[in-house]
Formats: sequence, C-alpha cells, structure tokens
Amino acid sequence: MSDFFAMQNLMAESMRWFGPNDTVSLAEIRQTGATTIFSSLHAIPYGEVWPLDAITHHRDTIAAAGLRWAVVESLPVSEAIKTRTGDYARHIENYKISLERLGAAGIPVVVYNFMPVLDWVRTDLSYKLPDGAEALHYDPALFAAFDMFALQRPGAENDFTAEQIAGAKKFWSGLNDAAREAFTLQTLNLFPGVKLNVSVDGLRAMLAKYAGLDATKLKENLRLFLSEVAPVAEAAGVGLAIHPDDPPFSVLGLSRIVSTEQDLADIIAMNDSPANGICYCTGSLGARGDNDTAGIVQRLGARIHAVHLRNVERRPDGTFFEATHLGGSTDMYAVVKALLEEQAARIASGRADWQLALRPDHGHMMLDDFKRPAPTCPGYPLIGRMRGLAELRGLQFGVSRAIAQR
Repeated sequence: MSDFFAMQNLMAESMRWFGPNDTVSLAEIRQTGATTIFSSLHAIPYGEVWPLDAITHHRDTIAAAGLRWAVVESLPVSEAIKTRTGDYARHIENYKISLERLGAAGIPVVVYNFMPVLDWVRTDLSYKLPDGAEALHYDPALFAAFDMFALQRPGAENDFTAEQIAGAKKFWSGLNDAAREAFTLQTLNLFPGVKLNVSVDGLRAMLAKYAGLDATKLKENLRLFLSEVAPVAEAAGVGLAIHPDDPPFSVLGLSRIVSTEQDLADIIAMNDSPANGICYCTGSLGARGDNDTAGIVQRLGARIHAVHLRNVERRPDGTFFEATHLGGSTDMYAVVKALLEEQAARIASGRADWQLALRPDHGHMMLDDFKRPAPTCPGYPLIGRMRGLAELRGLQFGVSRAIAQR
C-alpha cells in the first residue's frame, strides 16, 4: 500500500494511536488502510527525557503490526517552557535530547503546540447530529456561562459578544445549584489539555501563571525555544511541526499565537532552519472564517511537515461542530489539491522528504463505535475516523488523477 501511495505521489495515510492502552488496536488501524502512525509516549511526564529504549520499543511495536511510526504526536512543551519560569532551562535541554534520540530512531517529524494551559476546547463531546452520529461541538454562550459565572474570571465579558453574553445569562439563570455544579464539573472535564480532574480553584491557579504574559511575550518565548531546539532538530533530521490553536482564538483570557496565517508566517520567520515548520490542521484553522485554508498551503506549504484533515461547520452565532470530512465549511477539495501540488513541487525540486503524512481527525461516533469501549480520547473512535480516511482517500486519488491529466 505504501509503495502504491508513493508511486501515485499521494500523501501517506495515517491514524493516531494512543499506545498500548488505546481502545483501538494497531491491527484494527491497519485494516482501515492506513500505513503510518501518529503516536507519542504518553506515560512520560512533560519536560522529562524520552528514553531511547522506550522510543525504539514503541517504534518496533508499531512496525510489528505492519505500520510505520511516521510522526510523533506529540513531544509536549511544558508550561515552564512556555512561561520561561521554574525549571524551563532543564526542560529545554531534555527536549533537545529527546529530539536527538527520535532522529536516531528514524522518526522524521515531531508535532508540538504552544497553547497556554489548555489544549483543544469544546463544550459538548456528544453533540447529536441529524443522522444519529455524535460529534464534538463548541458553543460560545455555554463557554461564556462557565467563564463568567462558574470561573468568575475578571474581564471575561469582554471576550464575548452581547448576544453570547445574553445567551450565557439565560442559560445560567435556568439552572439550579445542583445543575450549576454539574455543568461546571462537566465543562472542566471537557478540557483535554488539563488532563481532567481539575477544580475551579486549580484552573484559576493555572491561569494566574500567565498573568501579564501577552501575545507578544508568548511569541518571544516561542522564538527563544525555537532558537535552541530547531538547530538540534535539523541536525537530527527531524521536522518540528507546530499545531495551530484549537479553537483559533483566545480562551479564558489566554493569549493564542498560532491562530492565523500571519501567526504561522511569523513563526516560520522566527527561525530559518528548514526543521522549523507547521502541522497543518484544517479543523483548527478552519474554525475561523478569515483563514484561507487552501491559500495557506499555497503560500507556506514548503514548511508543512504533517497534516491533520478534518472539517468544521461554522455558524453565524459563533458555534461550530465537527462535520464530515468533506462536508463542512472548509473546501476540502481545494485543500487536498493544494497539498498534492505542494508534494509535486517538492518532487520537482528533488526534496527527499517530499511525501506528507495525513491523518483524519476528530471522527464522528457512529455505527458500532457505540458498542465498542469508549475512545481513548474524545473524537477518536474507530469507525468514524475510518469513514473520514475513506473519504480523504477517494478525494486525494481523484484529485491526483485530475492533476496528472492536465
């Protein structure tokens, strides 16, 4: 299968695997048609060195299933590094050692993010769609209710529209004390980046570490981080791929610096090493209507090291949900066409790393997904992602034929 994809100049098909405890096995992933894996060593605490034997064991476990570990997702950046406080210098040194070991093990791409405190944020993990499937959903009015009335963050109301605030007040006033407590706990547990089980006071303490750290300062901290790790990654033969913010705007007053094309261009300009690049995610970037998703590939494609393809349906009230991979607000045909044209340009220029690895992202819960053990991470059921991969497979095959016949 991988030889076929290379011969056709197609992107390598991948799936994310969360390790030995994942409720989706490598054997099942192989049956989806994927040939490569995005994966991480999740048991290692942020900021600590990845042991070489753990890296090679993980790589060899994947290889034994007939797959290849193509992308590390992710090698996490600690909060200390993002804020440049506490033990950040040791964490950066550890990061460099881990990059060297990953390169020595033949893992060519490392995804990371620079989102403060929170990773991706949603308000509903089981949003019912008309066909009975379930998707991830974000409602700014519900998030405003949590931010203003449960967290009681000073100035929270400045981050929402008048309509969203009115919706938040109506929603909150309709809850009794028990329902408010349940809603607050549910919302806290919808923050995958916090790793669950955090209290309101605990979240306030996390946010306090970023007091006074605006977007300019956070970008400078990223630049300083890249100045140290990008040369190491380049020497190790590893591409660094920063993941866009999800959602691509400020949440809970935290600055987000990887939300727009200009942000991505600024990051590329921070360090001219070819190792300094992007994890191109249509879902994160597509949650903003002002992001030209296909145009970003056309203008910044040379620095794309990994690809996440998913689609969100944006609505005028600021809500969005995970649509089918071909059915949301993003023109996936234009995106895939731009990515395949980028690969063709790489081949023409003689780049050895011409082939990108793509994976479907945040699939729907559907069909037998409801009968299986719960996904290891919300948005990662087997059948829903396989549907996404099948749709993307057909799309890129059709686009590649159209390009070849021009």
